[in-house]
Amino acid sequence: MGIHQREDVEKGGKNGLEDLKKPLVQGEKIIVSNELGCETDGSSSQNGSDGSIWMVLLSTFVAVCGSFEFGSCVGYSAPTQSAIREDLDLSLAEYSMFGSILTIGAMLGAITSGLVTDSLGRKGAMRMSASFCITGWLAVYFSMGALLLDMGRFFTGYGIGIFSYVVPIFIAEIAPKSIRGGLTTLNQLMIVCGSSVAFLLGTVTTWRTLALTGLVPCLVLLIGLFFVPESPRWLAKVGREKEFEVALRRLRGKDADVSKEAAEIQVYIENLQSFPKAKMLDLFQTKYIRSLIIGVGLMVFQQFGGINGIGFYVSETFVSAGLSSSKIGTIAYACIQVPITIVGAILMDKSGRRPLLMVSASGTFLGCFLTGASFFLKSNAMLLDWVPVLAIGGVLLYIASFSIGMGAVPWVIMSEIFPINVKGAAGSLVVLVNWLGAWVVSYTFNFLMSWSPTGTFSIYAGFSAMTILFVAKIVPETKGKTLEEIQACIDS
Repeated sequence: MGIHQREDVEKGGKNGLEDLKKPLVQGEKIIVSNELGCETDGSSSQNGSDGSIWMVLLSTFVAVCGSFEFGSCVGYSAPTQSAIREDLDLSLAEYSMFGSILTIGAMLGAITSGLVTDSLGRKGAMRMSASFCITGWLAVYFSMGALLLDMGRFFTGYGIGIFSYVVPIFIAEIAPKSIRGGLTTLNQLMIVCGSSVAFLLGTVTTWRTLALTGLVPCLVLLIGLFFVPESPRWLAKVGREKEFEVALRRLRGKDADVSKEAAEIQVYIENLQSFPKAKMLDLFQTKYIRSLIIGVGLMVFQQFGGINGIGFYVSETFVSAGLSSSKIGTIAYACIQVPITIVGAILMDKSGRRPLLMVSASGTFLGCFLTGASFFLKSNAMLLDWVPVLAIGGVLLYIASFSIGMGAVPWVIMSEIFPINVKGAAGSLVVLVNWLGAWVVSYTFNFLMSWSPTGTFSIYAGFSAMTILFVAKIVPETKGKTLEEIQACIDS
């Protein structure tokens, strides 16, 4: 709560914040929201009117254009590898740098995302991200050699690094609790959609034209931001009280009673400011170490299971396995991601986190085993007619299994296992580890495939097997538990 606001409360001034605080004084239950806008207790008049729902939906649509852009950037390299290498005469090492430098940019974007989002606001951060992505795509389009190509890829990586943080934050902060869960799952779904669309368009367009298609979600987002409000929680956090109330009213409807929700937000901001600011080194204290092992461990296993290597270069993997054309496999890869991701989102709160993770890791293990077996048969000239079938079947099983659990569940568990006072520092560290792992895997994939395709997929299968053991021994079930119950489970 800002200084001027405090004076108005004490004097009974114009802002009416004394009235907003009355329900709290009278002992009514309130919801204390965390930074992502999740409630922990009580009830609130957040459902809004029909008009407010439309504004929330419009705001969400605008925000997830950033998620779609994320997917477009990730999916770009797979269908374009052979064409870019041929047109620009790139070596395997040069193209591996192009494919993987996206993750280096994303690491820097993730590290700075909290500062950017708090300084510029949620809308300002999304504008900045879109600007970096637009600059990057134009650099890729006009590139005539490796340097400009890599610079463009780095810029798009930095943009999506910020998008990966700000989009779910913005959606959770604006959405009524009754539809918040459904709206926040759109973030992951639109990432998958963006990747799938890039895969499909890459089979029918040139690599330069595909780069131009990456501009579309950015332009839609930049235009759309003029018509949606800023996050009320951020406005309250920086002391812009009048704009805070206007934004909240736009989201909930002009006839909605927002007094109670406004009071809850203001009280939460006060409580948040009372917490000591956690530093990265604080995470290594004994009381946080198991949470840290779980969060970092899940991200290590997610990435070193090979997802970014397989996803970035899937077309060339199919060609290496003996397919005359990679288009059929690539199209199937693109089409399978979206429905399986939807199934995973539905199962997450039904089956639980641990079973979904273990089933998913088991599937990625089998997918890697089948793909590795296909290359083993090819290298030994055995059952050659089965080689392409095993390669396509293995990769498709891998991506389906990953999409149903290992893609989203580690992020959900990460958001649940850390106490609120260290959540910011812990989130930064976990995201950094995730993007670092993504870079290592995407950069080394082509070199490992040149060494031994069978060995490459055997390594990924080994990490998938270790994932099952890690989840069974270390990771607690968080389904249906309050954050306090999860902390008690971790501490026991």
